[in-house]
Amino acid sequence: MKSFALLVGKAIEAVVVLILTAMSILVFLNVVLRYGFNSSINITEEVSRYMFVWLAFLGAILAFSENQHVSVTILTHKLSEKGRNLLGIVTDIAMLFCCYLIVDGGWIQFQLNLSNYAPISRLPQGITYLAAVVTGALIGVLIIARLVTRIGLVFKGETK
Repeated sequence: MKSFALLVGKAIEAVVVLILTAMSILVFLNVVLRYGFNSSINITEEVSRYMFVWLAFLGAILAFSENQHVSVTILTHKLSEKGRNLLGIVTDIAMLFCCYLIVDGGWIQFQLNLSNYAPISRLPQGITYLAAVVTGALIGVLIIARLVTRIGLVFKGETK
């Protein structure tokens, strides 16, 4: 299971690198064309916007999987290890509910905006909302895995 999670993480990292590379090339090319030759490629602005949305959401998955997200530890450092695990279970359940809300709302917006097309590229606007669905689902899977581990630690009475 851990090797599968690492494989998915590496795949997401590769996609993020590809998106960032393509976005950088498109924006740089458009800037050079606009200021150097007084012309531009109109589609690059829309495609770069789509890529930026996906980049941000996929980056959120990577940051969460490596615990690089913002966390306030003023209260948790004062608790015992068992108290930290119990509080972690409560917060994981709350975050899992938030992931559900993100997936549900993103899916609704994806369906509503799938028939709305961008004016230049003609790409469906719903693609941007699909990023929220993917992110919410994958972070939810990560939370469930962490929740199972924490519940096991509490029942066994072990510490990390």
